[in-house]
Amino acid sequence: MFLTILLSSLFTFGSAHAAIQCGTYKMTMNDNEGMTRINGEMVTSQKVTYLKENGDDANAKWDMGLMPARDGNMYGFQFIKRNGKAWLNVQLLQNAMDAPKIIGSFPCKKVAD
Repeated sequence: MFLTILLSSLFTFGSAHAAIQCGTYKMTMNDNEGMTRINGEMVTSQKVTYLKENGDDANAKWDMGLMPARDGNMYGFQFIKRNGKAWLNVQLLQNAMDAPKIIGSFPCKKVAD
């Protein structure tokens, strides 16, 4: 329940529903589910870490996984809010340990849902 309240406060923007756009990734939150959706797909894992004080949503990190996504790939997401800025790091997760890492970083902004 606490995580639902926390994430709903993250995505609150004027109206009852809002989203965060980071490059081509759109993150939304539904109070009934308690989990983040990325491009309409519910993440399979989610963890929140506060960077300063406990409960400080303006300085927090969300680690999320989407395994597997609609396209059959597995992705790791790291959404970070710090000092009034937000960005999303995305990594394509691969089976081979020696495969080159494919990572992207995207600035984020609030948008209407």
